[in-house]
Amino acid sequence: MSESVGKFLRQSALPHIWCPGCGNGIIMRSVVRAIEKIGLDQRKTVIVSGIGCSSRSSGYMNFNTVHTAHGRALTFATGIKLARPELNVIVMTGDGDCTAIGGNHFIHSARRNIDLTTVIFNNGIYGMTGGQYSPLTPFSAKATTAPYGNLERNFDIAQLAIAAGATYVARGTAYHAQMLVDLVVKAIENKGFSVVDVISQCPVYYGRKNKMGSAGKMLLWQRDHALPVQAADKLEPEKRQGKFLIGELHKSEAPEYTAEYEKLIEAAKGKGDGQ
Repeated sequence: MSESVGKFLRQSALPHIWCPGCGNGIIMRSVVRAIEKIGLDQRKTVIVSGIGCSSRSSGYMNFNTVHTAHGRALTFATGIKLARPELNVIVMTGDGDCTAIGGNHFIHSARRNIDLTTVIFNNGIYGMTGGQYSPLTPFSAKATTAPYGNLERNFDIAQLAIAAGATYVARGTAYHAQMLVDLVVKAIENKGFSVVDVISQCPVYYGRKNKMGSAGKMLLWQRDHALPVQAADKLEPEKRQGKFLIGELHKSEAPEYTAEYEKLIEAAKGKGDGQ
């Protein structure tokens, strides 16, 4: 472990409890490297997580951290950002935590365009609680609660975020680690609600249930099925079948919630002074 990365991790909490081959460590390191690359003040950076495998990351990261209730990471993060808008607030959440019990909070955080960076660890399954299918489990994929295949269509979480009003949306993978660092950098720098959907591997549950082989083979699957946005624009639709887009998917501008809230406070003060 490099010294530059090591200072952002709580050495006393290591080694982590994630299963061998899990992509969570790659994602956590990518977020840490993005923080280092930007030069964020460690004391003014807050990591918020909910419940699940991915949400254990907050306990390993050496910042101000909050490990919250299931699906409620974005609500706690919203409160922190409203109370202390000068802080950098990053949410680490899983596909189940964020899009099932936390789904309503997700769409309204995007609608408000509050300045939070949300990194979704998307391994397509609930890991910590036993391998149940989640809202991001692909159609027909197998899980503990879908032994014959999932009958529900999965969300395209990036499209959902864009439709709900997020001003920065990107997708990366655990395989494309350097790209992931760059996407997280852009997400943090965006002054509004930012989402980075990260396709990751869970060899113990998802990989085993769906006969995808080892963690290494699952990483190669990401490599072979990911399609950079720039390349996709040059391909015929039929050649894009079975692929998923990676890279910066959306960037726009809209009023940021905490900035607008401060304006409201100043306006209210002015009326209170008889103006």
